[in-house]
Amino acid sequence: MAARIRFPPSRVAVLLIAVAAAATISPAKPATGAAVAPVSAPPAVPPAALLPAESIPGRPAARDVFDVATALSTSDSKDDEGCTDVVHGRLLRPGAVTGQGFQTAVPGGQLSELVARTPHPPDLTAWAGQARRCARVTVDDQGLPTVSTTTVETAPAVPGAQTLSYRQVLTLPGQPAGLPGLRLRTVAIAAGGVLVLLRDAGATDLDLDTLAVAAWQHAAPRLGR
Repeated sequence: MAARIRFPPSRVAVLLIAVAAAATISPAKPATGAAVAPVSAPPAVPPAALLPAESIPGRPAARDVFDVATALSTSDSKDDEGCTDVVHGRLLRPGAVTGQGFQTAVPGGQLSELVARTPHPPDLTAWAGQARRCARVTVDDQGLPTVSTTTVETAPAVPGAQTLSYRQVLTLPGQPAGLPGLRLRTVAIAAGGVLVLLRDAGATDLDLDTLAVAAWQHAAPRLGR
């Protein structure tokens, strides 16, 4: 990805740290001052709920499994009125959450999937509204200013579920207009305390809408939906 982004060498390593945070499926903090009562963890999500490797086009590489509890510990030094959460794609609140997730390299970039159970499912309609309000913002990501341009798109229709689809482009302030930034796309489906989220990074050319619906149809019956 560094070769595609073509930032000056002195800033590439720092940018990739920021990109890793944005490309990882990472959950959100609760609203400031809101009390969160302890809640028992929901039933575990079996690994079988994740998309089978053969269902991902383009012969993906080995999966790098990520830990949901570690992702939930992600925090920022300031709230930015919710825009930092939008830039990082944090859809889940900390608390009682169980889940399985992976990242894998695919032709042109990377694909991530998260399947989670939570008693506090995200309101994807409200989240889409926040993403529209944060359509173009600059946030401080581990000391590096990062410009995020977000476009909310029409999400695939799934009966009985909320859906969300949006694109992002991440660049550095002052980056020449002719140089591309990092492209991210996210599709999420939620219903009844279950969230399925797919995200690609780079130029994967995946049909993420179709893949997300397939991921939901695969995971839902394994989670009692």
